[in-house]
Amino acid sequence: MYFAIVLLLLFFTLSYYLVINSRVFGRLPRGARLEKIKQLPIYADGAINNITFTPVTSEGFGYWDVIKAMIKGNPNNKPPGELPHVKPDFTSAAGTKITWFGHSSYLLQIDQLKVLVDPVFSRSTSPFTFIGNSSYKGTDFIHAADMPEIDVLLISHDHYDHLDIQTIDALKSKVKHFVTSLGVGEHLERWGITSDRITELSWGEKAVVSGLTFTAAGARHFSGRSFKRNQSLWSSFILQTPQHRLYLGGDSGYDTHFAEIGEKYGPFDLAIIECGQYNPMWSHIHLFPEETVKVAKELKADWLLPVHWGKFSLALHDWDNSILRVTAEAAKQQQKITTPLMGETIILGSHYPQKHWWLEVKNKSGRD
Repeated sequence: MYFAIVLLLLFFTLSYYLVINSRVFGRLPRGARLEKIKQLPIYADGAINNITFTPVTSEGFGYWDVIKAMIKGNPNNKPPGELPHVKPDFTSAAGTKITWFGHSSYLLQIDQLKVLVDPVFSRSTSPFTFIGNSSYKGTDFIHAADMPEIDVLLISHDHYDHLDIQTIDALKSKVKHFVTSLGVGEHLERWGITSDRITELSWGEKAVVSGLTFTAAGARHFSGRSFKRNQSLWSSFILQTPQHRLYLGGDSGYDTHFAEIGEKYGPFDLAIIECGQYNPMWSHIHLFPEETVKVAKELKADWLLPVHWGKFSLALHDWDNSILRVTAEAAKQQQKITTPLMGETIILGSHYPQKHWWLEVKNKSGRD
């Protein structure tokens, strides 16, 4: 009996060790990279911190409240039918084009250059494909194999819905260079990408890659792919092209950094900002849709492209609640907003799709 218990304990210990050291989790920063992280002014007590105190759960809520809400769920958190899309156009032409693939994944085509941001082409946003919420019907229209050669692949932070190992493995031979937040390069190096192809930036740092200027800026969020959080940085990015200035938002709750970025780096021709996966229980780390419009105003953005919705349900709100609220608030605040179908292309200066296609999905289903 004693021998059997020892074997069982050894089995679970070995299983835990093998799982937690799986390459899907990446690797914590070490060596010179870790020393650079420790020099950040927002590093303290063994972790990177937000400028403003940011608890994981909002005041008045605890982990048990989140667990109970997740168990209860929401029957309307997925679309009633298949979502429409169009076939992406990757042909190069003069100008700046943006093609959204759902959630926070999109391709920027800047004349002949191609910049891919936070690509996730897997069916779920979790360490293992057999767990987690699957993507909506109709959103699996694009795959890594469909991507053209990429000049720059930009990763805002290391969460699974922004940094997907399967997508990176499939794309890495097509990518010339990676730009990301400080510390995230440790994951990429473990996955076989050499350090000379990786540029990591902390807030306020800039780099010129393929003739484009990338500047990392602040965000109010967190990082981590396993149990130890906030070991790598999370960022928004400013992209300066020969003709345009774009804000690439990543994930962030509301704080004063947006207005500061607007004053220092704005105005922007286009701001790509999250508008989904919010909840009062974690109000500090994601924007509510009305805040998305407020942020666009503070950034001094001419046009707003709302993302972080339309492919996965990572929160408890209705699947279309975010886009209904953000478009209503944009109309109220007279903020120009573009709402392309997935796969549809925006052309800066000439073509900004604004069809409310999500209403057709609901009307077609007959759901109230």
